[in-house]
This record gives sequence, C-alpha cells and structure tokens, in this order.
Amino acid sequence: MPTQLYHHTKMWLPICMHLQQGSTEWMNVQVDKLKEDVRMFLKTCNNTRARMFLLDTLQRLGIDHHFQDWIDAALIEILESTEFSSSSSLQEVSLRFRLLREHGYWLSPDVFNKFMADDGSFSKYLTNDPRGLLSLYNAAHLLVQGEPILEEAISFARHHLESMSGSLKSPLAGEVKRALHIPLPRTCRRAETLHYISNYEKEEGHDPILLELAKLDFNLLQYVHLKELRAITEWDERAVSLLPDYLKKLYIELLRTFKNIEAEMPRNINYDIAYLKKAIQNNVMGYLQEAEWSHKNHKPSFEEQINLTSVTIGTPALCVCMMAGMDNMEMKQTLEWTSSVPGPVIAAAKIGRFMNDIAAFERRKCKGDVASTVECYINDHGVTGEVAIARIDTLLEVEWRTLNQARFENRAMLPALQRIIGLARSATFFFDNRNDAYTSSKHLRRTIESFFVKPI
Repeated sequence: MPTQLYHHTKMWLPICMHLQQGSTEWMNVQVDKLKEDVRMFLKTCNNTRARMFLLDTLQRLGIDHHFQDWIDAALIEILESTEFSSSSSLQEVSLRFRLLREHGYWLSPDVFNKFMADDGSFSKYLTNDPRGLLSLYNAAHLLVQGEPILEEAISFARHHLESMSGSLKSPLAGEVKRALHIPLPRTCRRAETLHYISNYEKEEGHDPILLELAKLDFNLLQYVHLKELRAITEWDERAVSLLPDYLKKLYIELLRTFKNIEAEMPRNINYDIAYLKKAIQNNVMGYLQEAEWSHKNHKPSFEEQINLTSVTIGTPALCVCMMAGMDNMEMKQTLEWTSSVPGPVIAAAKIGRFMNDIAAFERRKCKGDVASTVECYINDHGVTGEVAIARIDTLLEVEWRTLNQARFENRAMLPALQRIIGLARSATFFFDNRNDAYTSSKHLRRTIESFFVKPI
C-alpha cells in the first residue's frame, strides 16, 4: 500500500467506543430451529430446476454454509441432468453455467449456442428478457482466456440491460444496477449478502423462513466480528512510551500474535505457524527492497514493480494466514500449496495491486513512495496516464480470468481457492469507483456500520 498517513482513523472511534455485547443465546436457539425447518424443506425439493434456484438463493443469502452436504449433492444432480439441454430459458441455462463454474465444474460455453442467431450474434428476442440477460451477464464473467462467445455475451447483455434499466421495477432494478456496477462473481460477498437480503424481502413469493434465517445468521456473524473488532481496538497502548519506535512495537505485537495462535492450535497441527512466519518474513523483505529502491532513487520497470509489489501488498501473506487452522485433513498440503505462492495467489495479488494503483494515480504522491504500476507503465512505454490505465485494466481482466481458470485446474484445493478468490473480490469493495478506501474512508462509514454495528 502507499505510505500516505492521512487515513481517517478518528472517524471509527465513535463506532468502536460504543460496541455493545448483546446476548446471542436466543438467536442461536432460533437459528437451530430454522435450520431444521429448512432441512425438512430441502428434502421435499425434488425438482432439479427448483433445487438449482434454491441453491442460488441459499448462496446469495449467505446461509449456504449450513447446508453444504445438500449443496454438494444438488450440484452433482445439476451437472448430470439432461433436462437443461432442451431448455429454452436463458435464465436457467445461464444460472446453471454460473453455479457449476463457481464450484469448479467445467461447463463449455457452447451451451449458449442455442441462443445465437445465424450471423453469430445473440438473438434479438432475448432483449425482452431482463432476468435472462442479468443471469447471462453474471454467468459470462466466469469466462477464461479464449472464450469469445462469453466476451460477446457480456457486451450484448450489458448493452441491453443499460438500455432497459430505467424501466425496470424493484427489486429487479436494484439487482441490475448492482451487477452493471460490479458483476456478481466479483462482488465482496458480505456486501452482496447484505444487499440481497434486502432485495429478497421485496420479491413476491419469497420464503419467510429463509429470510429470517439469513437475517439472524448475518447478525450472529456480525456479533463475532464485533468481538474481534473490540479485541483489536482494546490493545494495550500503555507500553508505547517504553518502546523506542513503532517498528519495535509492531515486531513485539507480531511475536505475541504468533505465540497466541500457536498456543490455541492443537499440538498436531501447530506446524502452520512456521508457514505464517515465513510469509511475514517474505513480506518484510519486500518492504526492505522497496525502501532500497526509494533510497537509491531507482526507477523499476513495470515488470520489476509488479513482481515486487504483488508481494508487499500483503496478499501472499494474507492467503497463508487465511489457511491457518482450516478444519480439514489436508491442511498441511493446503499451507504448502498456498505458501509456494501459486498462480491464483499471484493473480489475486495483482488484482489488488492494479486496483490500488489505479485508484491512487490521481492522488498526490508522498515523498518516499515507490512508483506505482501506472507510473512504471508510463515510464516504460512513454504513454499518457489514460493509456496506461486502459492497458492495466486489460491486464486486470486477464487476472480475473486466471482465477476463474484456477477453479478447474485446482479443484482439489477449491476450499482454499475460494478464500483466495474472496480476497480478490474484496478489492472491488475497497477500491470501488476507483476510490482508495484505505486512505480516504469517509464514504465507507455507512457500509462499515452495516457490517459491524447495525443488526438487520
């Protein structure tokens, strides 16, 4: 991240000072009851099409983690079903495509050939189907390199959704607006859950049990986040005066954090601390390299800069941290894979780096900052800032497609990969509208309050 220090930290103090510890016992009891009600309903849902739409609803409401066994079975059924081959519903075919690709099942884009005209473009009759176009638009963003039909799908769907957006009614209008801003496969999932709960409540025929479960589950997770936030904001600051500088304090806090994590880990799996320490060491070595470049007034090439700052943005270290303590038998294999900084981790890091640097380009640079990818591209190619940003936008799209491809190439690592993809998706939240929320966070206050303070 850039080294600017004019962050709006004071704005969060009132929020953190008023965190209240509420009782969650009644919510847990109610959630358990609602989960049983939903499980009974799932057993009666025998239609493949209905199961597919229900699966999507569970995901978007953020309650799918309660019903993973049912979802795994439903995905196999959706994959193997032949009824969709004859379906003329763009919404159904697109939803199936998106769900299967999201979960690491390869599905050819040829499934959309039935919706193409003789000239190779999408049929005009589809322009009267807003739900189908929205489903197509979201599904097509799971494309990989070399899928022109999906590139055409994005262009076609976007054009017609923009044309009809002014005439659509709520809640569909809200969904279209959000998708056109950030397509569903690239949204920050927690933010999307919050919006979808509100939209789902407005839909005719929505299931009140699912809605209530989603709200309670959101509030319970919010309570967990509140406790974590309280712990962070109540770190003991009394020892600051005893330390020579903030770097020593940071070092001491890091050591304390590692010791606490190691103490909480079962003895048979606390080897993950070694991976965490190595990831932090690599991150710090990157900072030292940046400092050396700055001290020597070195102007790195675009390739040098992206290779280094994809590390110093912190994504590789964060990815290792996210895998620590995973509840599965292959955790050591997962940690080894993640700490090797494989392609998906690099792609997620580049997504964060590119979005960060584009957002920061117009902002005045502080003395000592390392040149951004935008500036390095300008220096390498002698182009304007606008041209450099356009080119980096293209590279950004390549990295999203790399992450999509990884779902199929690393399906054995899908649980870990989903976390990495989630980290990349969070970049669209922090750098929304090319604003840098790390540096200027005033516009995020309402959203942060919704995440951490105000229950649904």
